[in-house]
Amino acid sequence: MKVLLDTCTALWIAIDEPQLSGTAKEIVQDPGNDVFLSVVSTWEISLKYALGRLPLPESPDVLVPEIRRSGRILSLPLEEPATLQLPRLPALHRDPFDRMLICQAIAGGMTIVTPDDTIRRYPVSSAW
Repeated sequence: MKVLLDTCTALWIAIDEPQLSGTAKEIVQDPGNDVFLSVVSTWEISLKYALGRLPLPESPDVLVPEIRRSGRILSLPLEEPATLQLPRLPALHRDPFDRMLICQAIAGGMTIVTPDDTIRRYPVSSAW
């Protein structure tokens, strides 16, 4: 299965957050799954950190590569086919980062791993 991590899911994996569901842990740890973190998420992490809205144990330039290494998580670039999904999305979620992650999951035939109930209302495969 191709899996896309929501930004908060990736951060929760990094800090071993108790709110991380057992299903999410199993999906990420399953060696048969290809697990991705989008550059959209790294952009969100970096932006919120720079604005002082996201306290992290380390700066994003250290933390994000560590998340990837420790969880065998691949980078997902933002490509045009994903951006062209945006006009097709219903206006359920206002967060532009989450909307683009949804578009990437749809375009890439991926399951998005997220605790966000609003994301799970979109026509996209999701798990939590």
